[in-house]
Amino acid sequence: MSKLACGCPGSQVRTVEAKETANAEQTGRLQSELRQWPTQLHLVPPSAPWLQNADLLIAADCVPFAYAEFHRDFIKGKVLVNACPKLDDTSPYVEKLTEMLRQNDIRSLTVTIMEVPCCRGLAMMAQQALQASGKDIPLEVVVIGVDGERRN
Repeated sequence: MSKLACGCPGSQVRTVEAKETANAEQTGRLQSELRQWPTQLHLVPPSAPWLQNADLLIAADCVPFAYAEFHRDFIKGKVLVNACPKLDDTSPYVEKLTEMLRQNDIRSLTVTIMEVPCCRGLAMMAQQALQASGKDIPLEVVVIGVDGERRN
């Protein structure tokens, strides 16, 4: 495996194939619905092939920890990028999301955030990117409570 410009082979863009396994009813274990790598917004290039014709999910980093059915209810059938609007350097995020939307035929955009005030920034960035892209893409913002319950 060759090194990328960033020096981390773990940043290599790749598709994750679904495994043929027994279903959760038989094993008691849920199957991951993640179908691409990387997921961190800083690492995802706007030209990643799996963005084309995708239903894009932008998730705040804490949401999968708080919402137990995150894979089943949100990732399944979508392409995931994740970020933290409080701890990340978010300065390139609007531009990067805008380019993702411009360069690809994104079918829908879902943003999952926590109910805490700092998380609203991620939804605002997605809205700004959508407006800057000039595209008419359905946008849904889903708010998750710190108790793990969906607020809307």
